[in-house]
Amino acid sequence: MDSVPAEAPVAPTRSSVPASRVSGARRVARLCHVTGVVLVLSGLAHLIVFAVDGGPWDGPVSWRKPVTFGVSFGATLTAVTWVTSYLRVGTRLRTLLLAVFAADCVVEVGGITLQAWRGVPSHLDMETPFDTAVSMTLAVGGGILVVLLTVFALASFRHRPSGPAGMDLAVRSGFAILLVALSSGAAMIARGVVLTRTGHQEAAYRSTAPLKPLHGVSLHAVLVLPALAWLLSHAPWSETVRRRTLYTAIGCYVAAVIGAGVWAAGAH
Repeated sequence: MDSVPAEAPVAPTRSSVPASRVSGARRVARLCHVTGVVLVLSGLAHLIVFAVDGGPWDGPVSWRKPVTFGVSFGATLTAVTWVTSYLRVGTRLRTLLLAVFAADCVVEVGGITLQAWRGVPSHLDMETPFDTAVSMTLAVGGGILVVLLTVFALASFRHRPSGPAGMDLAVRSGFAILLVALSSGAAMIARGVVLTRTGHQEAAYRSTAPLKPLHGVSLHAVLVLPALAWLLSHAPWSETVRRRTLYTAIGCYVAAVIGAGVWAAGAH
């Protein structure tokens, strides 16, 4: 009697994911989007505070920090939540990573905003035990952000992202450039902490300035490039024109990052 051949294992699909898990993932994604909007609004609100209160825009103590960090973290949280929907990452893992990422963004912006209202530096400030605790919390939070975003970046290269034509290239390019932002941010924190611990507080504040443009430019590629790919997918152009436009945009963005890196190297 012939034996019945064993059935090949079936790859898991989205439909095989429990409905409760999918529902939970959607709730977390919505929460991340709402949190991102709130952070952006917080940053814009402090722009009004700056207009009323005045004071310097640059320097370790200024209203610039809650403005730029609020808008930047809010935009990044919203972008990462959206972009990671194109990644082939397990529902449970993505939900967990996004929840931690959102909480970390709130802690970072909250700590920076708190110190701005207290009139003291938010980073690299070891003057009092409380200031040291805030500064170290922000540093640890920055390290957590690096780990989380690196995991998403690796996932984008491990499996080809889904989405409309060109989205895979845009997502991978965005995350690759984002790694530059993470590296420059980690370098600023590390150098600043070393200088602070060795008694060079003012030098620590100045040491971060050359890397700020590089960090800022490269941070938002993960939003700009995928958003462009999405817009191009709805444009009434040929596939060739859309692809060339995306290639050109990525090339320009890379050139801007290289230019900021060269400037930072020369400033040192």
